[in-house]
Amino acid sequence: MITNPTPQRSLRGHRPPRISQRDATISGYTARLATRLTERDRWLARMLYEHRVLTTHQIAEMAWPSVRAANMRLLRLYQWRVIDRFQPFLTYGTAPMHYVLDLAGAALLAREEGLDLRDLDYRHDRATGIAYSLHLAHTVGTNGFFSALTERSRRPDATGQLATWWSETRCTKHFGDIVRPDAYGLWHEHTPTRTAFEWFLEFDFGTERPDRVGRKLAGYAKLATTTGITTPILFWVPTARRETRVRRALSAALTSLDDPSLVPVATSSADFLDDQHNDPAAARWQPLDARQPAPQRLRLAELGSAWPHLPPLAASSTDPTQAGSTDPAGALLPPTPLPPDPSDRRTPR
Repeated sequence: MITNPTPQRSLRGHRPPRISQRDATISGYTARLATRLTERDRWLARMLYEHRVLTTHQIAEMAWPSVRAANMRLLRLYQWRVIDRFQPFLTYGTAPMHYVLDLAGAALLAREEGLDLRDLDYRHDRATGIAYSLHLAHTVGTNGFFSALTERSRRPDATGQLATWWSETRCTKHFGDIVRPDAYGLWHEHTPTRTAFEWFLEFDFGTERPDRVGRKLAGYAKLATTTGITTPILFWVPTARRETRVRRALSAALTSLDDPSLVPVATSSADFLDDQHNDPAAARWQPLDARQPAPQRLRLAELGSAWPHLPPLAASSTDPTQAGSTDPAGALLPPTPLPPDPSDRRTPR
């Protein structure tokens, strides 16, 4: 017998009140919203446009002093429809909240750039659709790699900083006819010579056969030949055992290339160091040379010394294409990975 059934309203979680989707794109609302946003809020909107989805922890470590402080501001931005959110289901435990760009945030970005919303190539259903994508975990993992570098750059004892971070989508627009890296990064080291190191990231989840991973090197060799620019490729894998297998496949692929020096490769695994944050800038990267024994692990900033044939990068370098200031598709320029001063406001809140 069923007694005292649970009321239907009790089965629904609390949902903060929000304005309607229609009202979120009205010019009057966008104008009022612009007076409430800080430069950090606008930076976050651009980061979500560029990188599609960021978790609470990633946003907090990049731009806020604590998760609690981040949550308070994220709730307000959610209510204003600057950002939207979802929480994936986990078999065990609870997933963090995942954030994407919402209509009001996209409308604000478009108006700041003098564009119509439709010219921004933004659709709310597509933005939230990543919640059901089979690539969600991979995208979040890739973004976590770079959010950790951003957090490292903000530390008082930081020896360098992340200067550029391109998403997979932007890399595909530039290089997709040859290779499709998961991201591009550029690190500036705070040394007297102001050294810089750039790389393409291949974020490996262990779902591809090692020989298939190795076959990617042929595309990077073609890219280097076509552009005349040799860019190292960093492979981040989940376990040390997986790293051993991938390195074996990459070594075989390198020996089959006409000029292996066109494809500098280094690898690291998430479980190499007992590091709570999996710091990608730490001494964990092992360059790959098919002709020599495995060298010692290097810091991210030291990897350039592993390939002396690479020309030094200028500390002012920010663009791997050296193609000017516009995106080939006319979209927004990539945002700086480092957030602005949180006290910087265009107008009072």
